[in-house]
Amino acid sequence: MTVLIAGGGIGGLTTALMLHQRGIDCEVFERSTEIKELGVGINTLPHAIKELAELGLLEALDAVGIRTLELIYQNRLGQVIWQEPRGLHAGLDFPQFSIHRGKLQRVLHEAVLGRLGNAAVHTGCEVVGFEQNKDQAILQIKERGSDRHREVSGSAIIACDGIHSVIRQSFHPGEGPPTWNGIMLWRGATEWEPFLTGESMVISGGMDAKLVLYPISREVTDSSKVLMNWAVGAKIGDAKAQPPRREDWNREGQMSELLPFVEDKFSLDVLDPLALIRGTEVFYEYPMCDRDPLTRWSRGRVTLLGDAAHPMYPVGSNGASQAILDARSLSDCLATNTNIVEALKAYEVERLPVTSEIVHTNRSGGPERVIDVVNQRAPDGFDDLHDVASAEELEAIVKGYSQLAGFNEDKVNAEKQ
Repeated sequence: MTVLIAGGGIGGLTTALMLHQRGIDCEVFERSTEIKELGVGINTLPHAIKELAELGLLEALDAVGIRTLELIYQNRLGQVIWQEPRGLHAGLDFPQFSIHRGKLQRVLHEAVLGRLGNAAVHTGCEVVGFEQNKDQAILQIKERGSDRHREVSGSAIIACDGIHSVIRQSFHPGEGPPTWNGIMLWRGATEWEPFLTGESMVISGGMDAKLVLYPISREVTDSSKVLMNWAVGAKIGDAKAQPPRREDWNREGQMSELLPFVEDKFSLDVLDPLALIRGTEVFYEYPMCDRDPLTRWSRGRVTLLGDAAHPMYPVGSNGASQAILDARSLSDCLATNTNIVEALKAYEVERLPVTSEIVHTNRSGGPERVIDVVNQRAPDGFDDLHDVASAEELEAIVKGYSQLAGFNEDKVNAEKQ
């Protein structure tokens, strides 16, 4: 069996490592001419870190990321709405990591090269289509920077080629572009003084904008600081309309467009968000987009994974985590079923329903909905939180989401018994 992986992002590289761990040959075909450390911060949840730890990557992750100690939801005035420990501190067996997306991709890439060999990763290979028959799947590739086309044959094709997946489009030619909800995200990172525990994550906001803050690395020039990640999400357009610019994680943002959603909007004790943002030399914009869940991912010897299968709003720290869980499920199914078509279908049956539910839940705010509930009822703050929302109501939102995503400590502890 040789599996062809379209896309060398987090999902594609993790899939390669997990297939290799199970003795399955695979090759990765990446569109970019080189795999660079692009992007800013992401969070990877404990159940996904468990899978990476089983690949022997925990030490490498510790070298480049920060184990998240706690998560705090606040209103725009810095009043605490919800606070909870995370990862090991919540009684789980594995940590949550706050990490630079490019650093995580580098850890995975280096592991793939070290274990599968340099020849297993092909860069500058743009996937333009595929064919299949009862015996094989054929990936059609255009080499970047030339007019040369070629075909590569294998036992199966795994599409890890993102929200604009060519293979998904082949499955669903009439689907159209991703759906925008009218919110623009601006994301950046810069060296800054740590706040609270130095391993804390804060999400605050009001009706106009939300702000996310967390450290992602101690690899900085000033040892008294950390690399502080920030993100601002604000509604700038109508839902279902087309975003002002095409989705691109690497498009630089404009300070003049962002600052109106930050100036005089937040009054926080942890840090001055306006100073943090103004102190960031380069940051990025991305319209908050997803796609409607599909009824099926697999067609014969070809299936979808990660953002190609279930692009979701970046709330709840679930995008990369769910791609990693996809990779584990897929590799297990292929390792235990010699019939490739049946194995891909079993993977779909296991992973499609839960990811579809997460997509829908993220549309309503995911766990961050605790902020929306409180701010809708008390936009100017509160004297007593319990006069605004009960502890049971807030817990149902946050814990219900973690249960859905699969990393709730109560669920994990029950499985141990």
